[in-house]
Amino acid sequence: MFDSSIHLFPYHPHRFYEELRHWLTLAMIPNFGFASLKNLAAFCQHDLQTLMSMDRKSLSRVGFDESQIQSFLHPPENLLTKAFQWLENNKFNYILPINSPDYPELLREISSPPLLLFVHGDKISLHEPQIAIVGSRNPSEAGKQHGFRFAKELAGKGWTITSGLALGIDGFAHKGAIAQESKTIAVLGSGVDVIYPKRHRKLADELLEQGGCLVSEFLPGTAPVAEHFPRRNRIVSGLSLGTLVVEAAIKSGSLITAYYALQQNREVFAIPGNINNPLAKGCHQLIKQGAKLVEQVSDIHEEFSDIVNVRVLDEQKNLQKSVLESLATGGLLDSVDYDTTSVDLVAQRSGLPVSVVLTQLLEYELRGLVASVPGGYIKLGD
Repeated sequence: MFDSSIHLFPYHPHRFYEELRHWLTLAMIPNFGFASLKNLAAFCQHDLQTLMSMDRKSLSRVGFDESQIQSFLHPPENLLTKAFQWLENNKFNYILPINSPDYPELLREISSPPLLLFVHGDKISLHEPQIAIVGSRNPSEAGKQHGFRFAKELAGKGWTITSGLALGIDGFAHKGAIAQESKTIAVLGSGVDVIYPKRHRKLADELLEQGGCLVSEFLPGTAPVAEHFPRRNRIVSGLSLGTLVVEAAIKSGSLITAYYALQQNREVFAIPGNINNPLAKGCHQLIKQGAKLVEQVSDIHEEFSDIVNVRVLDEQKNLQKSVLESLATGGLLDSVDYDTTSVDLVAQRSGLPVSVVLTQLLEYELRGLVASVPGGYIKLGD
């Protein structure tokens, strides 16, 4: 669990832009990830400013090589500027450092979480119970039907469907959730502004309209390249309570996602198929190795009785919606000042959980009642 690690570098919303520059700089250092960051925490007294003030000698002493030192001391200003421009270009663009309260908890728990997430769409959906559905890019007709049907039925039970927006099973999983008018999350192996494959541009727009989001650890503008997709796969499984493999060959990206899920101590499910179908071989291998054989959605629900009561998810969502609608009359809005008010202060004044406060503030922002500013929110109008 990441409970203690979240405090490696405390989150300071009032210094958001300053610290975001630091996080972007760290994320662009070659061969530098969460393990490296964790090793540096004690050395820097768990203070991001102290870390970013390290000189060449100190960096060398803690194990930075020359290319890492150069990247740290001279970050590419054009990429930093591009990232900030992307962030400011759309109010539904977000950059979430690993210590942000908006960063999804499940993803924080994996051994190699991304230092940053770039998100376009509804960031609240990242915190909802998710099932990943993955499979072949060239599925059989049966595989297409299974991907669509399982996604639609799971979405109907309250799950958010997470996949990779790829051709084949990924696409049918997203479409199944959309057909149920439910949220679905697409994790990309490119920047969130670079839809790949291009033919899924419309699908990406539809999932955004449905309240889902696009997610990537790569800077906006990053092109899709082969080595990005295994990294993408660990995020797909890392966001999810379980991963369902619909069809997969023995050597496929879908099996990589499943193995990541196993390493992350998440549930793995597989749909069996005809023994003569090469696309069933990967699922059969997973089942032999301990994945649960799935024939219907209830087979998946059985594994989550002690994690999340799927049968009451719809009621919980309706209750939350009712609560939020009642809050819209002004109780929480009164907790926001005409000067910058932090989310923590709004939560303290209203007596509500931060998760509820963030959801309602987003709704207020969409209605033009508040505006998001560095350090928090301000009230608009009378």
